[in-house]
Amino acid sequence: MRVYLPATITMLRELETAGQFHALSGTGFALTPALRESYASGSDEELEYAALLDAARASLRLIASDEKVEPRRVVVSADIEHVKLRADLDDAVVRITGPVLMADVAAVHVDSAEAEEAVKAAAAVIDAADLGDADAEFTLGDAEDHELAWYAPQELPFLLELL
Repeated sequence: MRVYLPATITMLRELETAGQFHALSGTGFALTPALRESYASGSDEELEYAALLDAARASLRLIASDEKVEPRRVVVSADIEHVKLRADLDDAVVRITGPVLMADVAAVHVDSAEAEEAVKAAAAVIDAADLGDADAEFTLGDAEDHELAWYAPQELPFLLELL
């Protein structure tokens, strides 16, 4: 199953150095049966993109929890066999066990430098947005207006060198 894992630049560095990283609490997002049922229509590609966006929003939470982390959303797309569905948490949420190996990584998605200020502002208000604050949701939307850049796994060393 293709799983979208929220991450940070620090976690990408761990992936590049150690050849693996651990998703926080094993949390990922995927095109699950519950996600498919929650949409009236949409292709698999569109629904997988929705799961990727959920992971990007979760990346904001990781950024908010650590002031030292670079303010860029990161999502690691990986093909993982052993996945537990967690519809009790949200339609797209899944749990994985163990580390994510570089060999399982299909792509890495990262914000460009232009998104940093918007991401920093969104990370500061992510909890308020979750609680329904309209201004916070607007700030979050500014960050989400930035498209994540796509990188092949073999490009990871070059990406990290440029940061």
